[in-house]
Amino acid sequence: MKRASIISKQGKPELRRMVPEVAGWLTSHEYQITADAVAREFWPAAEPAEREELIDKKPDFVVVLGGDGTLLATARNVARAGIPILGVNLGSLGFLTEIRQDEIKKALEAIDAGNCELSQRGMLQCRVCRNGKCMAEYNALNDIVMNQRAVARITDFEVMVNGRFVSQYKADGLIIATPTGSTAYSLAAGGPIVSPEVSGFLITPVASHALTNRPLVVRDTAVIHVKMIVTREQAYLTVDGQQGEPLEEGDIVECRKSEFKVKLFKFPERSFFDVLRTKLKWGER
Repeated sequence: MKRASIISKQGKPELRRMVPEVAGWLTSHEYQITADAVAREFWPAAEPAEREELIDKKPDFVVVLGGDGTLLATARNVARAGIPILGVNLGSLGFLTEIRQDEIKKALEAIDAGNCELSQRGMLQCRVCRNGKCMAEYNALNDIVMNQRAVARITDFEVMVNGRFVSQYKADGLIIATPTGSTAYSLAAGGPIVSPEVSGFLITPVASHALTNRPLVVRDTAVIHVKMIVTREQAYLTVDGQQGEPLEEGDIVECRKSEFKVKLFKFPERSFFDVLRTKLKWGER
């Protein structure tokens, strides 16, 4: 039997209409459905399954009803199993959840017929090393951010790429981002927009205290080491804006290409540049 899962963002009024629409379509096309607690409020017949349980349920794909944050959390849970995600935008911007609400049936029909393209997005693996020991390990689809919990406190970061010294940044924070994450925090901090097809990582300082420090793009085969030189307050590592880990002076954050990729469904007729024009309101020609 065909299987699909529904993951939803809590508190969205659109779910009252969207969940029955999606679940009804899936049921009528002979899919067995699992859903998280939020979606099951509107479709109780679905088998319970939260994000953390999706791999065990082995769905053919996951429908995410929410914004980019909901998709990011889901992606980190299913990436290692290669489960594709259909992101339906119920948020405000939504670079990842690019399917509009009025396109959901068209998208489901294309997936069911095998006519929907997959965009494979590389992930970033980071390890927090302290006194030669690995304290934590994460995989990020968008970015990892190192900064201080206190407001307006600078930190000194020493950055090495493939064992070669790059710079010692004095900044409010430092972002290591994937091309997918180039439209997230890195963009707000002055970083470039990078097409998802580019094999690279971005190193973007946040409010650098040296005017010559600029965002840097390196190949995704590179290994990036960031050493916390001076932390005047409690420093913190944040993964995709959702997970976190305290940092101490002398800690080394090692970043490299993850072995996992996130698979996102997309319409073949809609390019990355179409999404940029729509989301950033660049205007039509």
